[in-house]
Parts: sequence; C-alpha cells; structure tokens
Amino acid sequence: MQAETPGDRIRIALDLYEVGEKMLRARLRRERPDISQSELDQAIVAWLRRRPGAEFGDMPGRPSSRPL
Repeated sequence: MQAETPGDRIRIALDLYEVGEKMLRARLRRERPDISQSELDQAIVAWLRRRPGAEFGDMPGRPSSRPL
C-alpha cells in the first residue's frame, strides 16, 4: 500500500499508533489480569514517556532541557 498524499501518510501513522497501543494494552492485561482501567491507563502513559529507544524523543540530536 502506497500513501499518495501527506494526509494519507498521517492517517497511516495514526492508525499504526492506535494498533500499537491496543497491542500494549493487551500485553499488559495478559501479564497483569487484575489490573484496573486506571492502572492500565497510567502504565500506557508511563511507557510512552519512557519507551525503550526513545528516552530523549524520536529525533536525533541533543536532548532539550525544556520541561514537558
């Protein structure tokens, strides 16, 4: 499948993000069957903030000192 417009590429990226989040939620539920929805949401946010390989963001270069 080839994206024809910038809008197509953004839509594909957002779709991939949604699929990835669903997969992470499924994995966390499988690993911790007793996890509450609130704990699950917190775990997703924590992973997004500290995901392996992107601790300083997704772009190469010097990390910014600006607070998030």
